[in-house]
Amino acid sequence: MNVLVVIAGPTAVGKTELCVKLAQELNTEIVSADSRQFYRELSIGTAKPTPEEMQGIRHHFIDSHSIQNYFSVGDFERECLQTLEGIFSRKNVAILTGGSGLFLKTVTDGMDEMPEVDLNVREELMQRFAKEGITPLVEELRRLDPAYFEYVDRNNTQRIVRALEVCLSTGKPYSSFRTGQKAKRPFEIIKICLTRDREVLYDRINRRVQLMMEAGLVEEVKSVTNYRDHYALKTVGYQEVFDYFDGTYEYATMVEKIQQNSRRYAKRQLTWFRHQGDFQWFDASDYEGVKAYVKDQIRAYNQSAGDHKA
Repeated sequence: MNVLVVIAGPTAVGKTELCVKLAQELNTEIVSADSRQFYRELSIGTAKPTPEEMQGIRHHFIDSHSIQNYFSVGDFERECLQTLEGIFSRKNVAILTGGSGLFLKTVTDGMDEMPEVDLNVREELMQRFAKEGITPLVEELRRLDPAYFEYVDRNNTQRIVRALEVCLSTGKPYSSFRTGQKAKRPFEIIKICLTRDREVLYDRINRRVQLMMEAGLVEEVKSVTNYRDHYALKTVGYQEVFDYFDGTYEYATMVEKIQQNSRRYAKRQLTWFRHQGDFQWFDASDYEGVKAYVKDQIRAYNQSAGDHKA
């Protein structure tokens, strides 16, 4: 019986540390479902785990792709399932972790079938984005699909444009096509979401941003300036630095903006995961509770598989 343990949670909650300890306990490997840690060129702003933090545990989809190449959610679903097949040929358990809810969901549940869209609509939206930025598009999504607006990452240009092009091409909300019909997977799934008290989480976020600045975030962003139109760079931690380069605000304000937008992003991540309704929630400091729950669930799955064989 193969089991996939999904460890979700907002930015800076402590997923890496907990997952490494759990992987050591279960003698397995970790698959990252963070939509920006794939890219070799982005490390500081994505809080990519260091070799020291990985503690010898094999991590997949860390530095696996170049920002020069397009890598969609669908691409991730396909490649991740192939990776899991390889892990399950060696291990009975694998860990999938990240804060990008859509990337996690596409692995566990599959992707909804979406209608064909008018390519002219997509082109028009991209032209509007180039001229006006993301804010007008976000406001239009709020009007056309308030349900999806509530939990979408409003800094993710790709997702905003995707939702809008469906709304405008079909005259129906993007959320109406998200059927929630789950794909069948050849493994059992345990879903856990980590959280912390809001003040604790926000303090961790603020401190993480300070460490990013000290580690050279500004220099990292400068090194990828040629790709600033890439959707991965129109996200928290990168967009604010580009705005600083453009003279929109001073250095201190830039740091405050990254902290503020990171806190807002964490809040939206938590809203998204709560909206899914099928996660077991734990405080990120409760490693023993997580470990016990995972082992109990694995034991139950194995018992059920044994009963069926009998």
